[in-house]
Amino acid sequence: MTPNPALAAAPAVDAPLTEDGLRSLVEGLAAAPGLWAERVRHDPRERVFEVLWRDERVEIWLICWNGEGHDTGFHDHDVSRGAFAVVRGELVEERLGLGTTIRRRLRRGQAVAFPPSHVHRVHGVGDTPAVSIHAYSPPLRRLGVYAVAEDGALERESVPATHELRADD
Repeated sequence: MTPNPALAAAPAVDAPLTEDGLRSLVEGLAAAPGLWAERVRHDPRERVFEVLWRDERVEIWLICWNGEGHDTGFHDHDVSRGAFAVVRGELVEERLGLGTTIRRRLRRGQAVAFPPSHVHRVHGVGDTPAVSIHAYSPPLRRLGVYAVAEDGALERESVPATHELRADD
């Protein structure tokens, strides 16, 4: 993939991109399907994901979803900020809150950004295929995956960024 103009225009500094910068980046890429559309492919058994770009400052992923069965489970992105844009179909994002889960349905053209402390899960809707573009800054090194212990306590496990996120983690 050739560098996105939004990346080329970014100042040459080592500082991570801001949440607004990441949102602008994924929105710009969403509007430029010529940069990623040929890589879209769906597998009914699992999410399909591919790195579109990675440098010392940002990492960009294309993720293809096939309905509700494709679910990341609750996770965080360790020290990385993030953003994603839905470019086809619909996704549901659920954010953990104090005593609640905040749920929102995201449709084509919608984007969200989040800080490193953000704990969420993302999953497909019904049987409808979806495609999204995700960006992280700094690039992902580790993730936190969450499970509920037998006593009801929330437990976090630190895993490498190469770990495939699933709802049954």
